[in-house]
Amino acid sequence: MPPNKQKQEKMEQAERIILMEQHLNKAVNAVMNLSASLDLYEEAQNAVQALSNYYGSSEWKQDFADDEAGRLPKGIMKGVLSEDAIWNLLEDWREVKERIRGIANNH
Repeated sequence: MPPNKQKQEKMEQAERIILMEQHLNKAVNAVMNLSASLDLYEEAQNAVQALSNYYGSSEWKQDFADDEAGRLPKGIMKGVLSEDAIWNLLEDWREVKERIRGIANNH
C-alpha cells in the first residue's frame, strides 16, 4: 500500500474513533441524566396522585373558598389553590407519560 494511502486510512480511522468516542460520551451522559430524572419522576407518582385526588374535591373547594374569604393564615404558599397550577401539572404529567410510552414503543 502506498504510504500516502496508508496515512489517509489512519487519519480516517482516527477521525472515526474520535467521532465514536463523542457518541459514547453523549449517550452515557444522556442515559445517566435520564435515569436520574426517571428516579425523580417515579418518586413523584404519589404526590401527583394526591394532587389529582385533591384537585376539584370538596376539600379543595372549601380551601379555595376560605382563601377567597381571607380565612387562611397569611404567608402560606397557596399555589395549589390556583385554578390552573394543578391542572397544568396533571396535563404536563400526562404528556410526559405519553412521550415516554412513545419513545419506548418506537425504539
